[in-house]
Amino acid sequence: MEALSRPVLGHLDPEYLALVADTAKRLRTVFGTRNRLTLPVSGTGSAGMEACLASLLEPDDLAIVGVNGYFGERLCEVARRVGAQVQAVHAPWGRPLDPEALLHAQRQAPQARLVAVVHAETSTGVRNQIAPLRELQDTDTLLLVDTVTSLGGIPVEVDAWGVDACYSATQKCLGAPSGIAPVTLSERAVQRIRGRQRPVCSFYLDLSLLDAYYQGDPPRYHHTASSTLISSVHAGLGRLLAEGLPAVWERHARVGERLQATLPELGFELFAEQGHRLPQLTAARLPDGVSDAAARKALREDFGIEVGGGLGPLAGTGWRIGLMGHNAETRPFTTLLSAITSILT
Repeated sequence: MEALSRPVLGHLDPEYLALVADTAKRLRTVFGTRNRLTLPVSGTGSAGMEACLASLLEPDDLAIVGVNGYFGERLCEVARRVGAQVQAVHAPWGRPLDPEALLHAQRQAPQARLVAVVHAETSTGVRNQIAPLRELQDTDTLLLVDTVTSLGGIPVEVDAWGVDACYSATQKCLGAPSGIAPVTLSERAVQRIRGRQRPVCSFYLDLSLLDAYYQGDPPRYHHTASSTLISSVHAGLGRLLAEGLPAVWERHARVGERLQATLPELGFELFAEQGHRLPQLTAARLPDGVSDAAARKALREDFGIEVGGGLGPLAGTGWRIGLMGHNAETRPFTTLLSAITSILT
């Protein structure tokens, strides 16, 4: 809140550009990368998704997309909207993607320009494996990874996993307000953009223009970014790094495991397959006879707690409960558990 209340800086003010540069430095640590092109894109996580797909794909390019939930489907939708041909590799909702199936699809279609995967599928609470896809580094196919829900909550290792493009959001495990999409690109991805045959279809989300804005010499005006949002993200990242990433991951894991051990005792059925569950986001079917809308309304109005409704197979019958960032602590967990117990009894 203190960062959000700071005076507004001009979008080309040297102090603002220095703030962006230090924010990018902190993002590199959280992403586990040394990528030069690492920057905070103005917009939510969906803006990060669209910026990467619009910048890396051209009309009629082939994109292979792993789909085991709502946000894998969104990757397909956005890729099609930028003119790409999409080959979806499916797994049932609630189960992880098979990395070998994705690699096999690429071997069968080596002309594919990228393989895209959601690391933490927010609709189901499933963690997908990324490290085995490092084999794509030996091909001309880029690896794009969505870390909107995973960054800061579980380990993300962009360089070690051979990830070429990665985007996230700030309002989940990073514990900052929404409105900024952290993005990082490998040099392979940067060269892909530089070698495009056509301009990027979006001016606002053209990562080459954003690169020239934030890291150009001199900086080249692109849009009027929010210095207060960047200040808040900078502060949130500082708090995260001061605690230490291993400690942050352990805190999310501890609280998530407690929640997932307790919900079945209250009649909930965990949706994600055992061994592939996210600690920071739990998807669960409601107990028999419990009204989704009425129960969430009671939580919101009586306790000031909001939980996400189900998507896809969980729509109207399940919840998506996030214990992320500041809420990945014992006190928010016990408050939530007490409230759920109260409305069910």
